[in-house]
Amino acid sequence: MTKPIIFLQRPFRAEFIAKIQTMAPAYQIRTTLTPEEVPFVEISVDWSKEYGTALLQSNQLKWVQASTAGVDYLPLGAFSERKILLSNSSGLHALSISEHIIGVLLGYYRGLNESLKNQTQKKWNKHLSHYDQLAGKNLLVVGTGQIGQQLSKSIQGLGVNVYGINTTGHPVTGFIETYSIKNLAKIVSEMDVIVGILPGTPDTYHIFNSDIFEKMKDSAVFINVGRGDTLHTKELISALEKKQLAFAALDVFEEEPLGNESPLWEMENVVITPHISGLTVDFQNKFMKIFLTNLKSYLENNELTINQVALDRGY
Repeated sequence: MTKPIIFLQRPFRAEFIAKIQTMAPAYQIRTTLTPEEVPFVEISVDWSKEYGTALLQSNQLKWVQASTAGVDYLPLGAFSERKILLSNSSGLHALSISEHIIGVLLGYYRGLNESLKNQTQKKWNKHLSHYDQLAGKNLLVVGTGQIGQQLSKSIQGLGVNVYGINTTGHPVTGFIETYSIKNLAKIVSEMDVIVGILPGTPDTYHIFNSDIFEKMKDSAVFINVGRGDTLHTKELISALEKKQLAFAALDVFEEEPLGNESPLWEMENVVITPHISGLTVDFQNKFMKIFLTNLKSYLENNELTINQVALDRGY
């Protein structure tokens, strides 16, 4: 009888493959598959179009461990129908994304962005068109999960006042106050910085739109490091052109890569990064702490200890 397979759809160091094999001696470890092996895959680390359809058709897949926090790109309906467990890597990228956000804010408020542009022109200009102080600013984290909590912890040391938005408005440690997402439009007018860290779901689709932008301070900063489709891009562009807000930093987009024709590329009040805020030092070690913890509980009782995704909610 052929052993069930743990399928690793991304490369891992030999030391981690050895740990998996030690924990799960009754399983085969595979990094590629033949058509004959597909029906024996029980656990998949990550997901790809190349193998996805065949794995679902096999009806043997029991658990998918994603290497990302967002899982809206996965066939959640099919997972639910087949009762496939899903866990994500929420928290793994929290420190990296928090540092990215802080870097963006310091670059804007302290005039570093403008100085870098002057440098390319060999221009010595001490009279910056904009500079400000980050300390004392009111920052709204839209999405108070692990990334939002890490951002709050990291940035409060710089004197920033941190507020939060979540589904129900339930209190979360580290935030001065939290509000329900239905009150987003009422709260943004009081905030200097709005940071989107939302998952991509039907409820969050285009939640950052003209109704929100027109209520922001004209000096406000908007940052999106959540999912690209939480932002109505055309309406943000219009709001920036109308100066309804001062500045935007975008790391995620509705379509990636961002098309050459997008006006965002040439806007002076926009910083674009190519979905890199989550780049994490020693990713494999941090990821394996999540996967191996879940593998232990899965082998013991077919349950996941951490980061299990509620398939009906998408996070």
